[in-house]
Amino acid sequence: MKLTDLTVRNAKPDQTNNKIKKLSDGNGLYLAVYPNGSKYWRFRKVINNKETTRALGIYPTMTLAEARSARDTYLLELSKGIDPLHTIKPKITSFEEISREWHTRKRGWSEPHAKKVLKDLENHIFPEIGKRAVNEITIQDLLIPLRKMEDKGILETASRIKQRMNAIMRYAVQSGIIKYNPAQELDGALETNKTKHRPALPLERLPELLDKIGNYHAHSHGRLLTQLAVRLNLLIFIRSSELRFARWNEIDFDKSQWVIPAQREEIKNVRFSYRGAKMKTPHTVPLATQAIETLKAIKVISGDEIFVFPGDHYQSKPMSENTINKALRNMGYNTQADVCGHGFRAMACAALTESGKWSREAVERQMSHQERNSVRAAYVHQAEHMEERRLMLQWWADYLDACLAVYIPPYKFKWPLKK
Repeated sequence: MKLTDLTVRNAKPDQTNNKIKKLSDGNGLYLAVYPNGSKYWRFRKVINNKETTRALGIYPTMTLAEARSARDTYLLELSKGIDPLHTIKPKITSFEEISREWHTRKRGWSEPHAKKVLKDLENHIFPEIGKRAVNEITIQDLLIPLRKMEDKGILETASRIKQRMNAIMRYAVQSGIIKYNPAQELDGALETNKTKHRPALPLERLPELLDKIGNYHAHSHGRLLTQLAVRLNLLIFIRSSELRFARWNEIDFDKSQWVIPAQREEIKNVRFSYRGAKMKTPHTVPLATQAIETLKAIKVISGDEIFVFPGDHYQSKPMSENTINKALRNMGYNTQADVCGHGFRAMACAALTESGKWSREAVERQMSHQERNSVRAAYVHQAEHMEERRLMLQWWADYLDACLAVYIPPYKFKWPLKK
């Protein structure tokens, strides 16, 4: 039976045997469905007493009708005794075409992320090399748009684009369109931003910091909500976007925990409001009694709003990304050299580690760090260490209370506290 558009569109790979599935349309034309889901049109006939296969094009760039037309042209040439290999060329696939096909196959991406990836390609790559045949693209061609981004100083964007190029060209290899991926030679070709460590206070200065946070609203005339935000940030040491885009429905007071989703519901006209946990998986934060008390005080102020921390001027929008750091500057700290909001993470991590009480796995899981060892990551991801983390977050909150009067080294802090 001849193929139909529906059959071609719905054709699935053979996952059982991990082999190429071949769906015939007759007269030498067939659709090759690869294990990775890619689909290619092929024409197979006996030419000069030898069975030969010709590549026609890639689906859906080449439609069923176009593949049949190419097949018929081959048959016509063969009837004249002419080898079509030298007279007819398969349809050329451009870099933009293969890029868009690669993009459509990334089904695990969130919609905002997928849009961002495509927009970067449309803005920086397609205008430069989008129309070029993918089988003619060289390392030097790939460097052209990257150098332009480098000259503009958008190094992080250039680095991400370089990764996309490598993935796209690798996909072209896997699709049988090219045999070699020139993008794999781009490593080291770009200038890179040096890793910038966020400033954090030494633990010995905790009493000073806690005093300034406690008196911020009264002495600095800052918003009470800002003071509470800084205090909560120190207690649970989550990332800036995880904190400022927080919604009340994420917090479970009964279970004393906050579950930051992998992705939040996007709110119209609120930039980046879809951002959830940085590692793209839900992140559970156990809440110590001090954190619960702080959240209850915050709820009195913003409990009727969507955001836990609404902005000063617009309640429908979250607080500014600079709110925490501005408060620290008002307290007299240089957020470039002394401490910044992100630096609270380093301080908490240092104290938890130096205490000697908690396993490395529990600390790393609570910090929501990504495990670099992919094999180990598979096990770490399953191990939540939740009970240990609950105790650990309570220890940290109690330790901060103990340091209000005088600094105590983490390993000397007597815990649990006597009631």
